[in-house]
Amino acid sequence: MGRVKEEYRSLAGPEKAAILMLALGEEHATKMFSMMDDEEIKEISQTMSSLGTIGSNIVERLFVEFADQLSSTGSLVGSFDTTERLLSKVLPEDRVNGIMEEIRGPAGRTMWDKLNNVNEAVLANYLKNEYPQTVGVVLSKLKPGHSASVLSLLPENFSMEVIMRMLRMEAVQKEVLDNIEKTLRTEFMSNLARGSRGDNHELMADIFNSLDRQSQDRFLTALEERNRDSAEKIKALMFTFEDLARLDNNGVQTLLRQVEKDKLALALKGSTDQMRDLFFKNMSERAGKMMREDMDAQGPVRLSDVEESQMMIVQLAKELAAQGQIVISEGSGEDEMVY
Repeated sequence: MGRVKEEYRSLAGPEKAAILMLALGEEHATKMFSMMDDEEIKEISQTMSSLGTIGSNIVERLFVEFADQLSSTGSLVGSFDTTERLLSKVLPEDRVNGIMEEIRGPAGRTMWDKLNNVNEAVLANYLKNEYPQTVGVVLSKLKPGHSASVLSLLPENFSMEVIMRMLRMEAVQKEVLDNIEKTLRTEFMSNLARGSRGDNHELMADIFNSLDRQSQDRFLTALEERNRDSAEKIKALMFTFEDLARLDNNGVQTLLRQVEKDKLALALKGSTDQMRDLFFKNMSERAGKMMREDMDAQGPVRLSDVEESQMMIVQLAKELAAQGQIVISEGSGEDEMVY
C-alpha cells in the first residue's frame, strides 16, 4: 500500500491528466480534447504515449482525487496507437498527424524506420563521430539508397573503414543491436526532436511570410532599428514570390500543373517581367496566350489580392518541395538560378 502511495505522489500533473483521459474512454476524452488548445493537447498526448502500463490502484487513487470515488478498474496501457486513436476521434487528420509526428520524431514504428526518414546530412554528421563498426551496423539496417546517401557524405577515409567493416560483418547479436538502438534513441533522436522546431529566426520568417507586403516592410523596418542582425537573418530566411525564380524549368512546370489558373493570373498581374517570363516560357503557346488574355481581362486589381494570390502560390511551392516533387535551390552564390 505504501509503495502505491509513493508511486502516486511521484506523478506529475500532465501524467495524471493523461491517465485520466485514458481511463475516461474515447467518448468522454473526445469532449475534453475539443476544449483544449494545441499546446495542451500536445503535452498530454506526449505524456500519454509514454505512460506504459498503469496499475489499477494508481488509477483508482487518481479518480478519488478528481471525484469522490471510483470503483475498481482495469489497468491502462498508454501507447502511440491508443493516443493516435483517441486523438483521431476529436481532431482533424492533419492535426493528429502533426501532433503524433512531433511525439514520435521522424516517421516510423521502429528505430530503423525512423532513421530512414532522417535527412542524410543530419545522420552523416552524427555518425561520423561513432566507431566504424557501429556505423556499419546502422547502415546495414537502412534502405540501400539511404545508406548510400549517408555513406557518400562521410569523410573519405572514414567511409572506407565503414565499407571494410560492412564487408567483414557477420550476424549481429541482438544485445549489440539493442545497445545501438538505445544509444540512438537517447542521444540522437532526443536531440533531433528538441532541435526539430528550428530557431526563432526561422519561426519569425515563416510568420513574416504570411503577412502582406506592407506589414512585412513595417515590421522589418522597426526591427532593423532595434536589432539589425536579426532583421537581416529573417529577411534571408523569408521566401517570397520572386524566390520562385530559383526553380528549374521542371519545377515550374510541376507548379503550373498544380496551381489554380485564376490565382496565377492575379499573381503575375502584379509581378515583375522576369517572373512573368519564367512562367510563360514554361507554358505552351496556347496556354500562355490564354493566360495573357485573362490578365488583360482583369483590369485594375487590388494589391492585397495580388499579394494573397502570390502567397498561396508560394505556400503551394513549399508544400511541393517538402514532398520532393520540386527542388528549390539555395539561391546564393554559384547555385542561384538566373533567367
